[in-house]
Amino acid sequence: MPIRPELKALYPPNWPQLSRQVRFERAGGVCQRCGRPHGHHLQVLPGGRWKHPETGHWFNGRGRRISPPDLIEHLQMRQTKVVLAAAHLNHDPTSNRLRNLRALCQRCHLLHDRSYHLAQRQLTFRRRLALGDLFEGPYRSGVMPLGL
Repeated sequence: MPIRPELKALYPPNWPQLSRQVRFERAGGVCQRCGRPHGHHLQVLPGGRWKHPETGHWFNGRGRRISPPDLIEHLQMRQTKVVLAAAHLNHDPTSNRLRNLRALCQRCHLLHDRSYHLAQRQLTFRRRLALGDLFEGPYRSGVMPLGL
């Protein structure tokens, strides 16, 4: 997962090497929460269920083996490529102790940072409303602003 430019100064200069050590040397190239292997294209279902590309077994979002999906669930199947990232467990990018870092796939990383993403979403929504108020006047209930 790329580092946002405004947060880059919080990461140490050796972050690429540290991240690589966490993801591939310590975790062996698999997500430390669900077990998805890095770099593979997986068949996935809603709710985090996925099929292991080598064994063909199905796993849930926590990495526990489950029974295969039925025919109806196969209609919801899609394919995704797994990319591991080094995630900070305490959400602090300045805390780079190895015990604070985990190798997580993009799904597990998003779930781990869910509260942060929800807060950012709310800020973005409020910022858009404020800009609309500033340049187009206050929004009225049930009326779409011009230009949208």
